[in-house]
Amino acid sequence: MLLSTLPRTRLRSVVQPAIDTPFGPLSFSTTIGSSGLAPRPDELFQLPGDRMLARWTAPGARVELLLTPYDPELDLESWGPLTDCRAAVWRIDARTRLGRVRFTAGLPKGCAGGYDGGQALAAITVEDEKTRLTIGGSDEEGICRAAGRGEVPARWAELIDEVHDPSSSTWGVDYGHYQGMSWTLPPWSPETTANCPSWRHGPRPLTRPRTPGTPSCLRPRCC
Repeated sequence: MLLSTLPRTRLRSVVQPAIDTPFGPLSFSTTIGSSGLAPRPDELFQLPGDRMLARWTAPGARVELLLTPYDPELDLESWGPLTDCRAAVWRIDARTRLGRVRFTAGLPKGCAGGYDGGQALAAITVEDEKTRLTIGGSDEEGICRAAGRGEVPARWAELIDEVHDPSSSTWGVDYGHYQGMSWTLPPWSPETTANCPSWRHGPRPLTRPRTPGTPSCLRPRCC
């Protein structure tokens, strides 16, 4: 369970968990095998610090989605000031071997972005004259690296060769015509992990670095 020691207030599960942005709500969804989880969670909780936790119970698994504020500690001279930054953290407790697990972050309706990733980073950005919105997370290489940090199953580290030869791979990042991003995870067994895409928006800076590995997606300290 995510943030199990924090007090929580149960809310009515009447809306799909989302993050408000200047372009509209950023939405999230989960698919296990060929079945998508309902947009409305089975349980919804308000946590301290403007956090929200949603929970779904599916056959053979329990899925949690945490929406939380996050301070990425970026270099403001390079990136410009941030209006806000949030992280979405998925956790899945698998009680049996599952089909493919896919987590999706969808851009607000009507938005289409462009590729904005780097080394071990998958990201897309949409912007107008005043605001830039970026969502991102680990790419395939980053997912394999996370195995060495204990954030995903250790055996996923062995899949690094598939990153460089994706022709036969059945997992990875899909940019969804740059209207959102999906992470299809490697084959799943009864283990627990978390995947963390995030978003940020702020006034449009005059310049922006294109250095590989620019941290537009980071894991919250609370995870």
